[in-house]
Formats: sequence, structure tokens, C-alpha cells
Amino acid sequence: MIKSDRSFEENPDVVLIGAGIMSATLGMMLKELQPDLKIEVFERLDVAAAESSDAWNNAGTGHAAFCELNYTPPRADGSIDTSKAVNIAESFELSRQFWSYLVQRNFIKPNFIKSVPHMSFVWGQTNVEFLRKRYAAMQKSVLFQGMQYSDDFDQLAEWMPLVMAGRKKTEKVAATRMEIGTDVNFGALTRDSFSQLHKMEGVNLHFGLEVKKLQQEADGRWRVKVKDLNTGNKRKIMAKFVFIGAGGGSLPLLIKSGIPEGKGFGGFPVSGQWLKCNNPAIIEQHEAKVYGKAAVGSPPMSVPHLDTRVINGKRELLFGPYAGFTTKFLKKGSMFDLPLSIKTGNLRPMLVAGIKNMPLTKYLINQVRQSPEDRLLALKDYLPNARQEDWDLEYAGQRVQVIKKDPKLGGVLEFGTEVVSSADGTIAALLGASPGASTAVAIMLSLMERCFPEKFNSPEWQEKIRQMIPSFGQSLANDPELLYKVRTMTSEVLELTSPEPVR
Repeated sequence: MIKSDRSFEENPDVVLIGAGIMSATLGMMLKELQPDLKIEVFERLDVAAAESSDAWNNAGTGHAAFCELNYTPPRADGSIDTSKAVNIAESFELSRQFWSYLVQRNFIKPNFIKSVPHMSFVWGQTNVEFLRKRYAAMQKSVLFQGMQYSDDFDQLAEWMPLVMAGRKKTEKVAATRMEIGTDVNFGALTRDSFSQLHKMEGVNLHFGLEVKKLQQEADGRWRVKVKDLNTGNKRKIMAKFVFIGAGGGSLPLLIKSGIPEGKGFGGFPVSGQWLKCNNPAIIEQHEAKVYGKAAVGSPPMSVPHLDTRVINGKRELLFGPYAGFTTKFLKKGSMFDLPLSIKTGNLRPMLVAGIKNMPLTKYLINQVRQSPEDRLLALKDYLPNARQEDWDLEYAGQRVQVIKKDPKLGGVLEFGTEVVSSADGTIAALLGASPGASTAVAIMLSLMERCFPEKFNSPEWQEKIRQMIPSFGQSLANDPELLYKVRTMTSEVLELTSPEPVR
């Protein structure tokens, strides 16, 4: 466990708010690019990665768009739009490269990531036709080379025996499978990264300290006021750059910063629950991340999936998530988080978005009212032979979906990840949810280009970034040989399943 530093740098170059995967990624990248940077990290809890980054608070899927059907929506003409899937797949490859660099530097160990096949599974003629078209569309990109499709019952029974047990052979079912899928323990990755950061000169980590106020001074620096939650003591520091990576807590801090770019943003909190298998015999029968189609009106984070997990060296099996509603922005937050976030500047967007998303509200209410029997019925769509006694209900993390102003619609509810930064590049906040953690490296590259433009585009930084991320600045989707080279390298370093040779 990382201990909290007692020393403070009164005038740091960078302040990172929140000790999650985003701050860990940005901190590691900045220290590699400019080792003399002075960084202060503030976390309100007593450990790193205790909220969204914790292994039990997210699906742990290495999101590469292999199995997530919501990343490939149908167009009006019935064709499949794969643009988002391609973007996410390329972004995840950047993360794999940076993680490999950290392993090669002996900063972290590769035991946070494991090979677990990614599968999409559907039933019913309409859904089977959709999956077949999706597969055909994805085959046009080299990023999805190696994907297999089948609607053969026996083949599916071989891929996922637990899912197919108890089904009739006459049932219309289909699945796709990617062998190079991964399961990622983002909590372990985050804590290992902060352990390394803690060893670096000029980095101080503070736990149990909450940022209460952000105010920009005339010279452009930020006055950051923090409170020790154990003693009640307060102190102020002056920082050149502030990153707000506090998960659900980012929105209130963005509002407190007062930057014009943050006006009009609101948040819609969504909670989650898992069914966790307690029967080792069942856990051993399944080895895949099996994603299905989301229910109508449900948020993307509620796409049902049956997940093999590897957490702290132990194999687990989860199903869910079951969504819910709470006014908390963090799992260990306050019931007043939502009402206190409503300001004059974001009231209209939040009201408009709320009215236009009534199906989502209805869906969440129904989820909250679910009984154990209702949850078991949902599980039986994936495991027909499921028994109540083999599964325990566990609470997952909180997510805050972004609501922002829209000049035409008034307010829109976003389900992705959004970076909001000031015009002068001295402060940035990360809002939103999936697929955030998996694409953290791509997000941070974009943030640094926006907030440190001169340094980012300097020959020194560009050369160093290419050392950390060999494919930086090149399109993996358009270069099969480079993609194969990169995937082979990262597979070896991270001890993962090797990719198929380029066809």
C-alpha cells in the first residue's frame, strides 16, 4: 500500500486530482517526457484506484470494440457503422504499447492483463442477421482480422459450453469470437503506476485530502485549496497546470473552476451491480467475455455481459451490470452530489436532456425495482441452467454520464468520454465513462497536445512519445504490417495471445 506523503511542493508544475487510471497515465507520461516536472497528487480516499478504476467497479474488459455491439450501430439504410469501433480499437493498441513500455522499463509487471477471448452473442433471427452483417462490415478492417463468426450450435457449444447448455438446437443463435481479447485489472495497473511515480523525484502523493476550491490567479496559475479529511487542516498551493481526473467527482470540480468551457455541463449518475459466481466448478467452465445487446432505453454501460475475470491472480465470473439510479456521483460520495451540481448555467441542458431521455429514466427505475428472481431471469438469457444459490449480488462503481449544452437541442446526454479544457490550457477535466480506462493513453495524448502544444510538438517530446508508443502518428487501420508488428511486440511483452499473421 502506498503511504501518503507529508511533504508538499508549494508551487508544483502539475496537480493531479484523483488517484485513478487517468491521473496515473498522465503522471507517468509527463514524467517520462519531462523528468524534472514537480507533481502533486490529491486523492480524497485513503488508497489509489478505489472508485471507478478498482477491479470490482468495472468490467475489466480491454475495450477494443471486438465484442461491444453498441460500438457498431446500424445506419438508417441498414448498413453497419464501424467508425467508432475502428477508433476504439486503434486507441486500445496505443494503451497496449504504452503499458509494454512501462513493463520494459521495469516500472510495472505484466500481471495486470490477461488473455481472455472476446465474444458477441445474440439470439433471434433479427439479431442473428445483425451480427452477421456486423461481422462482414468489420472484416473490412485489418484491426479485426482473426474474428470468427458462427451460427452453428456445436461450434458455439465448443466456444462457450456454459452458455449453450440447456438450449434447444433449433434456437436461432450466433456469436463472434476474437482470441486476442483481454481482461485488464485497472486497479492493479493504477496502483503499480502510482507506486512507480511515488519513487520518482518531484512527485508527492497525498491520500485523505480533498480539493475544495480552484481559483485562477492573474498570472494564470491555479490556487488549489485542499482539506485534510482526517484532521480538518487546510492549505493552499499554486499550480501551473491542473488535471481533474476524479471520476464522478470531476464535474463538481469543473464547475468550481469557473472556466467558461465548463459552463452548461451537467451529470446523470448511474450505479451498477454484478452477480458474482460463488461456485468454482461453474467458474472453470467458462473462459470468455460474452457481450450481448443492450435493452431498449438502457445506457451503454448496462450492456449485459458474462465475464471471465482474473483479479489478484484468482479467476472470477461476473454477470451484469444491473443498472440503478442514485444521486451520488461517487460510490463513496454524498447523496447531495446531484442536487449540488445543478447551477443556473446547466439547469436548462439537464432539464431538456432529462425530458428527452424518459425511456432511460423508466429503465433505471425498473432496474432498481428488480427482485433477485428478476435478476436471475436476466442471467438465464445467457445461462439457461443458472441457479440462484450459485450467485451473489455485489455493488459495482458509479458512473456519471455527461450532459452538455447543444445549440439546437438545448441539452444532450452523452455516453462517451469527454475532455474539457480551458482556452489557455492550464486546466483540464475528464468527464464521462466507457471506454475511458482502456483508451486512457489516447485520451492523454490528446490532452497533452491541447494543453502543452509547444512542448508536445517539440522534437524532444515527439521522439520520446515514439519511444513509448512506436505507432504514434501512424494509422494502424491503414497499415497491416505495422499493426501486426505492434501487436506481436505487445503480446510478447505483456505475455498475451499472439495475433494471427497478416493475410
